[in-house]
Amino acid sequence: MNKNPKKKVATAAPAPNKVATQKQNEQATGKPASRLIDQRIRDLVGWRGETLARMRALILDADPEMIEEWKWMGTPVWSHHGIVCTGESYKEVVKLTFARGAKIPDPSGLFNSSLEGNTRRALDIHEGETVTAGAFKALIKAAVAQNALAKKK
Repeated sequence: MNKNPKKKVATAAPAPNKVATQKQNEQATGKPASRLIDQRIRDLVGWRGETLARMRALILDADPEMIEEWKWMGTPVWSHHGIVCTGESYKEVVKLTFARGAKIPDPSGLFNSSLEGNTRRALDIHEGETVTAGAFKALIKAAVAQNALAKKK
């Protein structure tokens, strides 16, 4: 697993639409989204920062074309053909919300929050909990595939 997700993003030459998205994010904040996410992780300290950093690394490892964004006044967002998931932190949970989670298969049963809606699904991670890397990466890949399918329609 890549221990430096920022480096991984920086090594690939972005596609033209990726450059446009990155520039839009920079215009809104004055900083690239990846740096803002780095800062959020540092600010969280402790288990929440470690958890968000681990999940971010898994997201970027699962899909090298993933775009990091910073939206809604401070929410890390990962996108490919549309929003894949957001990463939020609360006092007792790190929440990863999948924009089209209700439409993607979850054979490992990772989704444990926001199960009642028709669109989103979320994964709440509490202190001391770990998420199986392979199952989570499969969820990311399924979300990207669902976004690509929705974009074709």
